[in-house]
Parts: sequence; structure tokens; C-alpha cells
Amino acid sequence: MNSASGAAVVVGVDGSEPALRAVRLAAAEAARRHRPLRVVHGFIWPLLRVPPAPPAPPGGGLRHQAEELVAAAVTEAESAAPGVRVSGEIIDGEAAAVLLGESPTAAMIVLGDRGLGGFAALVVGSVAIQVAAHADCPVLVARGAQRTVGPVVVGVDGSAPSRAAVEFAAEEAAVRGTRLHAVHAYTHPHSTGPGDMQPLVYEESLLRDEENRVLTDALTGLADRHPQVPLTREVVHGRPVGVLTEAARTAQLMVVGGHGRGALSGLLLGSVSQGVLHHADCPVAVVRCPDGTVGTAAGG
Repeated sequence: MNSASGAAVVVGVDGSEPALRAVRLAAAEAARRHRPLRVVHGFIWPLLRVPPAPPAPPGGGLRHQAEELVAAAVTEAESAAPGVRVSGEIIDGEAAAVLLGESPTAAMIVLGDRGLGGFAALVVGSVAIQVAAHADCPVLVARGAQRTVGPVVVGVDGSAPSRAAVEFAAEEAAVRGTRLHAVHAYTHPHSTGPGDMQPLVYEESLLRDEENRVLTDALTGLADRHPQVPLTREVVHGRPVGVLTEAARTAQLMVVGGHGRGALSGLLLGSVSQGVLHHADCPVAVVRCPDGTVGTAAGG
């Protein structure tokens, strides 16, 4: 995560209603964190290399439309968060590539869950998935209800990278003036392989103690680093996507990461993270670790 004092919150826009929701969310985030806001539009026309009918300049009419939508987004942001320094820019390139190019120097990237041209069957668009999977900074996806009450919820699975997600969630709880609710979901273990004659049998109380230790270890030192943040914790027997989706019903923000325990190495954005992005009824932040590996939450 980029912690430089001058790092801006970056929001991607394309003229769609989800993008305008993202602008309002990004403006509020910039205000809370006392950071500038950059409104960015990826202008793909130059990449298409399609000659326009003369005498119009290449992309002339479309660039004017892009300028108008960026100007409208800047106005929306200034209205949503007076006092935040807002700038707008059109960058030649495909939307996901443009936003990923911004990520190394951004404090955070905010974008809508879907944009113009999205497939109707996709609950969360491909741009959001690509950026969440690859960005070098936290990615906040504007979806569900945008509440000003309720906790920040973070999923925890006990893996080392999950500390990045927990730390970001604590920072968010601090700037929002709310509590942090840490959730660890677990399921019963199955047999260790086809050669086993019997499935593994665990006493429920022993298993519960193990899972409580996982959450406790993941939160070690958090109260010292963020003494102003009230902390609640919950260990739940259930599938992580369902557990976190339920917790999101009353949350201001859900924080997850890209991979967790059991994640398939070929998936840049893990199944739990994608499931939460598709189903959570509040904005979702996906967090990567400072060393560039993907953070985790509840089996992301």
C-alpha cells in the first residue's frame, strides 16, 4: 500500500452510473484520508487504429465526449466532498491497463462494479476483477449499499499475507470512526486422501479452540497499533463466502484479499474474494501485501 502523504485516491470513470457511484465513494474516501482525488478515464480509441471519416481528427468527437464525462465526474466529486482537491485526466489506453498503471503511486483505486459495455451476465465487470487481481495498491469496488453506519468487516484465514488485509481494515475503521469486526470462517476437515479408511474426526470443542487461535494470532498487536479502534471478533463454522456475505449486510465496508489458504495457485484473484465481490451488499476492498503478493481474507 502506498502511504506517501501526497498519494492520491484514484477513481476510474466511463460515464456509467456505477462509475458515478464510485466517484462519490472515492470522494468520501479522499476526504476521510485527507488526500487529493484523481478522476481518470481510459481512452481506448487511439489503440483501435480505425481511420475516421475526414475531416474529423482521430478520435475527435469521442475525445470530446471523454472530456465531458471526466468534467462531469470532477463536478460530482467536488459536490460530494467539498474541500477535496480534485483533478481529472484522460489517458490513452484500455481501462484496466490505465488503472493498473496508476496503482504504483496511488493510495487506493476506486471503481464501479460494472461499467459501460459490460456483459449482462456479469455481476462484477471484468475491469474490476482485473484491477483487483493485479493492482499495487488497495482496490475499492463500489457495490451494494453505501452506508455511513455499521462496522468495517475483515475476513481472516490465518495465512501470513492476511495481516495486510487486517491492517488496511483497521485503518479504514479508524478514519471512519467505527469498529472493526474480524471474521474467521472454517469448515470441518475431510479425509486426507483416497487411501484413508476413515475421515478425520475432530472434537468440535478442540476444532473451535484451534480456529479461535487462528484469529487471535492474526490480530496480535492490532490493539497496540490502533488503540482507538474498537475490535470485535467472530469465529463461524461455515463457508467463507456465505459467512462474509452475511456479515456485509450491515457493514460499511468489507475487506478481503486475493488469495488465502487452499486457493488455487492459478487464480490471481481467489474464489472467496470473487465470491464476496459478486455478492456483498456493501463496498468491497481487495488488499495486496506491501511486497506485491496478494493479501488474504477468510480463504480468499
